[in-house]
Amino acid sequence: MSDGKGAPTPDLTRPKSVRAHDAVLQATRELLQEGGLPAATVDEIARRSGVSKATIYNHWPSRTAVAAEAFGGQMADAIPLPDIGSATGDLTEQARRVAAFYASDAGTVFAQLLAAGTTDPHAGEYFRDFFLVGRREAIRTLWDRARRRGEVRSDVDVETAIDLLFGPLIFRLLSGHAPLDADAAEAIADAALHGLLAQDTAK
Repeated sequence: MSDGKGAPTPDLTRPKSVRAHDAVLQATRELLQEGGLPAATVDEIARRSGVSKATIYNHWPSRTAVAAEAFGGQMADAIPLPDIGSATGDLTEQARRVAAFYASDAGTVFAQLLAAGTTDPHAGEYFRDFFLVGRREAIRTLWDRARRRGEVRSDVDVETAIDLLFGPLIFRLLSGHAPLDADAAEAIADAALHGLLAQDTAK
């Protein structure tokens, strides 16, 4: 039986299987914190967790998929949602928090996993499922809150809004071409929320 990501579905109703699964994720989190994705090899994960390589590959299709699940589970609540009271305030503050996250050591691991997903399709799926989906759902909460208050355009799709607001931060993280700090986050949020064209040319 497969989980759809290339690995057999582990039977997590069995205590031994659950313990092995959790031990692997914990060991992987420690390795990611210590040395990023390069440190989280299957050999090292197996050594630290005490779980065999065969069992690891029975649960995950690749070591990057293990890392993506471990990272996503740890970072799911790493960026709490603000509730300032306005769309501009909430989304700008969220952009600041996301920028600070990307500028941290965790942001380095995020970039490594994002890059790895371009060559390892299984890792990309795990990364989306265990990290990106949750983060985008959180931002959807802010957008829906603003839409109920009539503060944002109802015809703008939330996925488009998320990409406009936060995509530039990821690009800066990956390219390093410009600062990734609170001022940059505010400038990007302002441009996304209020537009780039001068008022008299916006029509």
